[in-house]
Amino acid sequence: MGKVETLCSNFPLYSEDLEIDIKKPSGRFRWFLASTLFGARISEKIAMKTYRAFEKYGVLSPEKILDAGWDELVRILDEGGYVRYDFSTATKLLNIMKELKEKYGSLEELYAHSGNTEELKSKLMGFKGIGEVTSQIFLRELRGVWKIDVPVSGKAAEMAERMNINLEEFEGEKLTRVEDALVKFYLRYGKKGKRMDSLSQDILTGVYKKSSKSNSSAK
Repeated sequence: MGKVETLCSNFPLYSEDLEIDIKKPSGRFRWFLASTLFGARISEKIAMKTYRAFEKYGVLSPEKILDAGWDELVRILDEGGYVRYDFSTATKLLNIMKELKEKYGSLEELYAHSGNTEELKSKLMGFKGIGEVTSQIFLRELRGVWKIDVPVSGKAAEMAERMNINLEEFEGEKLTRVEDALVKFYLRYGKKGKRMDSLSQDILTGVYKKSSKSNSSAK
C-alpha cells in the first residue's frame, strides 16, 4: 500500500469518525452542526464529544435546536466539555437556525439557491459566527456530494508539499480524503519538530499508530 493510501486508510473523514452519512440531507445538516463545533478554538476531541451529546439527546435538526432553547443547549454543550464557549455557542446556534429557517427553509435549499461555490460559501458565512474556518471544514467533505469546487486548506497544502504529495492528482471525494488525512496528520505529528522524511516513513511503517489521540482542532 502506498503512502497516500496508507495515510487515508488510517485517517478517515471527520464525518466518518462521527458516523455521519453526508450522502443524505439529514446527514449533511448533522455535518454542518459538527463543523460549527469544530470551527471554534477548541480541541477536536471536545468537539466530537459535544456532537455526540447532541446526538444523544436527538438535537440534530434546525427545528430540534430551536425547540431545545438556550438553557438546554448550554446544558448539552457543557456535557460535551464545550464549557469555554457554551453561552456564546448556544446563542450562535439559535441565531443560525432561526435565520436558516426564515431565509432559506433548510440547508438543502440554501445550497439549491447558490449559483456556485463562492455564492454558497458567502451565504454560509453570512450567518453570524460562521467564518472561513468553519465553512472550509464543512464544505471540503462535501466534494463529490454537492457540485462544488472547494480549494484545499492552507494547512493541507503545506503538509502535502512537505511530504511530496501532488494534490493535483486528486479530485472530488478522493481529494477530500487526502486533505482530511493531511490535516489530521499535521495536527498530530507535523508540529512536533520531526523532519518530513521521517514523518513520511512513519506513515509507511505504521509507527504513528502508537501515538495517543490528538487534542488539536480540526482546522
